[in-house]
Amino acid sequence: MALGSGAVAAALILSGCTPGGGDAGEDAGPITEEQREEALNTETELTFWTWVPDIENEVALFEEKYPAIDVKVENVGQGLPHYQKLRSAIEAGEGAPDVAQVEYQYIPSFVLPESLLDLTPYGAEDIAGDYVDWAWDQVSPADEVWAVPQDVGPMGNLYREDLLTQAGITEPPATWEEYATAAKAVKDSTGSYISNLGATQAGQMIGFMWQRGVKPFSYDGQDTVSINVNSDEAKEVADYWTGLIQQDLVSTDVDFNDQWYQGLATGKYAGWLTAAWGPIFLQGTAEGTSGLWRAAPLPQWEEGEQVAGNWGGSADAVLASSENPIAAYELAKFINNDEESAMMLATEQFLFPPQLSVLEDPAFVDQASEFYGGQEVNKLFSVISETVDTDFQWLPFMDYVYSTYEETMGTVIADKGDISAALDTWQDQLVSYAEDQGFTVE
Repeated sequence: MALGSGAVAAALILSGCTPGGGDAGEDAGPITEEQREEALNTETELTFWTWVPDIENEVALFEEKYPAIDVKVENVGQGLPHYQKLRSAIEAGEGAPDVAQVEYQYIPSFVLPESLLDLTPYGAEDIAGDYVDWAWDQVSPADEVWAVPQDVGPMGNLYREDLLTQAGITEPPATWEEYATAAKAVKDSTGSYISNLGATQAGQMIGFMWQRGVKPFSYDGQDTVSINVNSDEAKEVADYWTGLIQQDLVSTDVDFNDQWYQGLATGKYAGWLTAAWGPIFLQGTAEGTSGLWRAAPLPQWEEGEQVAGNWGGSADAVLASSENPIAAYELAKFINNDEESAMMLATEQFLFPPQLSVLEDPAFVDQASEFYGGQEVNKLFSVISETVDTDFQWLPFMDYVYSTYEETMGTVIADKGDISAALDTWQDQLVSYAEDQGFTVE
């Protein structure tokens, strides 16, 4: 999921492709209740592209409420295949869905060629207060609203309590300094790595930067970007991980493959610094270690702080080409904002929710997990979710950002080299690319 179709994105940026299609709403002003009622009671077929398994269940709730609307759910792939097909359909001017799932970091790349519908005239601002602030800022960095938040990935620390206890550690490290000390104790006592830094995993590293307060990217929505992946704070993060890796206290295995799964299951890794979607994922991956794991917040840079980064998450956007924009918006809103549908996403598809109502609902937060020794993991991550910095933006060419991370940063991390120096190289690559695409770089 980390890599995107850079060439396709560049083609759209250079062509300034603007799709035609349905009424975007802005010209006629805010949608009236009469227009909304008419749209929802008119026989209509919508197409929804999403990779969420069994989301037909939530769609069925929408269709039950609005029987005139028929929704065709299509999974055209996840990650690269999804975005390739979506961009190709937009560029061709036909075949694009009405509603599409888009990860937060890729929203600007669809905003730039005016491929997404601004949902403000449809009443999207009315639901802004239903979400944690930083999640809403991901879909509405300025005045426009480009999508409805679906899930998020506030980061925490999953760790093997038995292995840390064996190393004499009775509490999860509260600071990164304590984490480094614990890493040596765990390696010396158990032979395990306290965690793994995926060599090519840009999302994890960017999440660590997010926690540190780094602002590596920004975009004004037009033609000006800011790129600062090698700031002093970013290099502080890089130097920290370089030190642990070069001391062989943290591994750099490529993640999400069989070898990595086995490492989680066999105790090669005594922990995983991951996102709120990680606990369920780990539970299915390392089933034989049930009861041994615990969850905690990320270690902090300053003692007493409570700050987290985010890794992952997506939203549902309405395509500007939709011929039924009102019904399409109502679908995107219902799936992610209706109380029953949002709870189903959290408890049946196990997407970690950005909705305050779900984050505060005992049916969600009070669930005790046997895998985590009876700990209420959802409650922990619900609290963590409130500590993510709201001021974090993306570039309109994150496809290229992720691909160059793997080529440049990933190689250095795998070779146990100087990550800080690699940041300088990455910075130069990103600035050169942005300027070549016609952006002004601040």
